Amino acid sequence: MWGRTEAPKRGPKAKASVAELVAAAVTLADAEGLDAVSTRRVAEAVGISPMSFYTHIPGKAELLDLMMDAVSGEILRDGPVFKPARWRANLTRVAQDYRDFYLAHPWVIPLATHRTVLGPNTFRSADIALSAIEGLGLTDLEMDRVITLVLDFVHGAVRNAAREKRVKELTGMTDEDWWYRVAPFLETLDYAPYPVLARVGKTAGETYGAHDPKGAFAFGLERVLDGLAVFIDGKAARQQRR
Repeated sequence: MWGRTEAPKRGPKAKASVAELVAAAVTLADAEGLDAVSTRRVAEAVGISPMSFYTHIPGKAELLDLMMDAVSGEILRDGPVFKPARWRANLTRVAQDYRDFYLAHPWVIPLATHRTVLGPNTFRSADIALSAIEGLGLTDLEMDRVITLVLDFVHGAVRNAAREKRVKELTGMTDEDWWYRVAPFLETLDYAPYPVLARVGKTAGETYGAHDPKGAFAFGLERVLDGLAVFIDGKAARQQRR
């Protein structure tokens, strides 16, 4: 579907292009979620009949792949050139870019699986992400494992954020609203059997309120990088002793 030019056809010029259909689908998904994206609604958004949609894109599955690859062009858009000595900052940049991408397009989260979309933007972002740890003496397999570890952490973190957003939509309450509502009940509880929970919960609540997803992400990423530092620095030390 990518990088191929269709042979010109006789007859009137098409009223819509594949790019326009994909852009319309992304706009729908961003505004209303993935369930709102149907071939009929996408066709109507660009002013063509539902049946005409299939003369451009074979079906819904192909549309989703095109949508995924289109928005993947936003990841590491500026094409950063990474320096091996700054691998920790490099991976932080990669993780933050992917996090921002998922939060901007939460409909992507359930679609992001190990079966990657085989499109140019997806390949480009993956290539740049891998370049963040190029030149560290890691094998190709180790590089793949490191990037997978970091992006799996990001995916898990943003999945939780998406669930929080969904709960807010279903209940009509923010986390702050919910905690305020249950506060009177919590004050009646006897916390003597739960001393550690009582102490930690009180400190956390006073420090960052109901929840701090951005702070939790930063803390978790730092711990992932700490673990990778043991692996990367340890391997470098072993190579120097040879």
